[in-house]
Amino acid sequence: MNEESAGSYLLIWKISEVLFSNGIGVVEKSKSNQLKVGDIVSDFNWPWQTKCILDGSSLKKLDPSLVDGHVSHYLGLLGSTGLTALIGIREQGHVTPGANQTMVVSGAAGGVGSLAGQIGHLLGCSRVIGICGTNEKCAFLTSELGFDEALNYKMPGLTYKLKACCPNGVDIYFDNVGGDISDIVISQGSDDVGTPADVSIGSQLLPPPFLLRETGSEALRLHSQFPTVHARSMLCFVNGPVAGEGTSEGPRGSEMKKNSHLVLCGQISQYNKSPPFTLEPQTENTLKERNITREMFLLLNYTNQFESATLQLSEWVRAGKLKAKETIVHGLENTAGAFLSMMKGGNIGKQIVQVAEQ
Repeated sequence: MNEESAGSYLLIWKISEVLFSNGIGVVEKSKSNQLKVGDIVSDFNWPWQTKCILDGSSLKKLDPSLVDGHVSHYLGLLGSTGLTALIGIREQGHVTPGANQTMVVSGAAGGVGSLAGQIGHLLGCSRVIGICGTNEKCAFLTSELGFDEALNYKMPGLTYKLKACCPNGVDIYFDNVGGDISDIVISQGSDDVGTPADVSIGSQLLPPPFLLRETGSEALRLHSQFPTVHARSMLCFVNGPVAGEGTSEGPRGSEMKKNSHLVLCGQISQYNKSPPFTLEPQTENTLKERNITREMFLLLNYTNQFESATLQLSEWVRAGKLKAKETIVHGLENTAGAFLSMMKGGNIGKQIVQVAEQ
């Protein structure tokens, strides 16, 4: 739910409206010349419903061969998640192969973060450090995804440990969480660590009458001037600003180098607070004194790169150089729970709801 005052680029959701997110489905009927029955398609604005009518011109036909049949990768690895990680680092990370650069990723076990760390290595970073919220996630990052180090922010001494992992400072920070964790990476602070804050979305987040409504042939988004496609849902991306880790309260601290770069991908620790999400004065001063670039990354500003980036991601995954982890929940009725779990850091990799069998 986005309030009018939030200044978000997202449309405001109103109570009783059907929710939308990135999703995949199978065409059951079609009036489009570009799509036929049986085609697998995706849309950034897929409704959280089992059947719907969609504008055929907005749908993208998917090629399962690019993901070796793992169609769900189009929600993560080859979807907005993977594109955000690759294009974000490529455009704002300024990785220079051979320059001995160190990259830190917060929310590192989430959908974007888990890919960003691997892509940092693939593009030329010599060291990649991940920050996440459990020892299990830390072990997964280092043993399965090739992170050089992984730190549990809920354990004491995060500032000290981060400095030990980055003896020459931080060149690139891929920020998925904001708040106190980012203050640690950017500037100096204490070694005390707090605990995650609960994410409260509202007492009546997803009332069953509209969450589970099936439209059948009823038009959900019918534009008469465009060809329409009838589809049944298969997979639904549980949409948060970032599919990442939980929040933290506590320390501030490590050091980013002069002229380093911060990729501002998400601020999940701040989403329960009233905007604007202001920085601590010490952090603000550090950014200015060290000439650290900090720009919000918005994927939709780079649509001209989607095709080439998708092919690059596909090439890496098929060559075994890039791994994608998914946390899958079954049943549309469990979408709300999956969303809340993701916001609290309950997922590893991409959080997905499987609505129906493929």
